[in-house]
Amino acid sequence: MKTNARIDALQLMLTDLRTRNEPIRHKAAFRGCQPEFQTLVSQLIEQLETELMGEKQRYREESRTAAKS
Repeated sequence: MKTNARIDALQLMLTDLRTRNEPIRHKAAFRGCQPEFQTLVSQLIEQLETELMGEKQRYREESRTAAKS
């Protein structure tokens, strides 16, 4: 099966962002920026999900075009 390194990288980054990283969250709480930190994490997840969907769509279209050739 053919893979796409960009799709794999986006999926790994999303997994990492969704995983509770307690040391970093503790630092954010200690510095008093937990709400801002969580907002940024949510925005990054949303942005990466959008990029992942677009990349998957491009990959499917490229695969269909290659299969027709």
